[in-house]
Amino acid sequence: MLLRQEIFMKLALKKSPIPQMNAFVAKHLHQPIFDPDWHFHPEYQLFLVLKGNGTRFVGDNVSAFKPGDITFTGPNLPHLWRSDIEASDVAHSDNCEGIVVYLNENLMGKSLLQTEEAIRIKQLFEKSLRGLEVVGEMKETLGKMIVKLLRSNGFDGVLALLGILDTLSKTSNVETLASAGYTNTLKKGDTERMNTIYAYVMKNFKRKMAVSELAELTNMTPTSFSRYFKIHGNKTFSEFVSEIRVGHACKLLIEKKINVSEACYASGFQTLSNFNKQFKVVTKRTPMDYKEQYRTV
Repeated sequence: MLLRQEIFMKLALKKSPIPQMNAFVAKHLHQPIFDPDWHFHPEYQLFLVLKGNGTRFVGDNVSAFKPGDITFTGPNLPHLWRSDIEASDVAHSDNCEGIVVYLNENLMGKSLLQTEEAIRIKQLFEKSLRGLEVVGEMKETLGKMIVKLLRSNGFDGVLALLGILDTLSKTSNVETLASAGYTNTLKKGDTERMNTIYAYVMKNFKRKMAVSELAELTNMTPTSFSRYFKIHGNKTFSEFVSEIRVGHACKLLIEKKINVSEACYASGFQTLSNFNKQFKVVTKRTPMDYKEQYRTV
C-alpha cells in the first residue's frame, strides 16, 4: 500500500493527490529548490529536510529551515519552503533534498480514531492544523524512522507510518508553528497574490520598502493592501518584513559567524537599536544570547 517514488526534477515540489489504491504517498526529493509557491492541500504532510537551507512559511509563522528539520502540517494549512538560492543557479544545481509524506485522516479509519487506544493520534491530527515542528533529540530519532519508511514496501510501510504517528503523538519535543488565532482565509487567487508579495519581499528585504510599492505591485491602494495583508497574513506587513529580516540575521550570525552590527545592516535594518528590539520580539532573545546559545551547542 506504499507508493514510493524517487524524483529527480528541475521543477519545484508539486502536491500529488494520494491514489485511491494507496494508503499514503512517500517521495524522495532531489531538486534545485523546494516550493516556489505558497499553497495548501487537503492531505496531512510530514516533511524531513535532508539537504538545503532557506525560509519556511507555515500559516503566519516565518522561520529558517535547515537539514534535519521535520514538520507535520494538517489539511489546508498554507505553507512554503523558499530555498536560499539565486534564480540564476536554479537550472544548474541540485541543492535540495528531502522526504515528503502525504496521508489522509482516513488512513486509520474514523471508528479507530474514536477509540481510547488512538486518542493521542487524534489529538496529534488536531494539533497539526497549526503545524508542528519536531525539536531536540527527537529530530534524529524521527528522521531515521522517516528514512526507513521510504524504504518500506507494502503493509510494512503502513506499519512504519503508524509507528511514526505514534511516536509523534507521545513526544513533548514538538512546537506549534502557526499562532492560535490563525485561520486559512485564502482562495486560489489569494495564493497567487501572496506569492507575488512573498517573492518581492524576499528579493528586496535588505533595503527599505514602502507599503506603496507592494500596493502598486498588487493593484491595490496602500490602505487596502495593509488591510488585505493583515487579514491573510495574521500580522501587519511591517511585522512580516521584520520577521524575514530577523530570520536572515539569525542565519548570518550562525552560518557566516559575523558580529551583531554587521548582521543588523546586512539584513535591512537601519539602526542597531531597532534591530536589537525586533530581534528580541521575534526570537525572545537578544542577538548576543542567540549567538552564544548556538556557539555552546
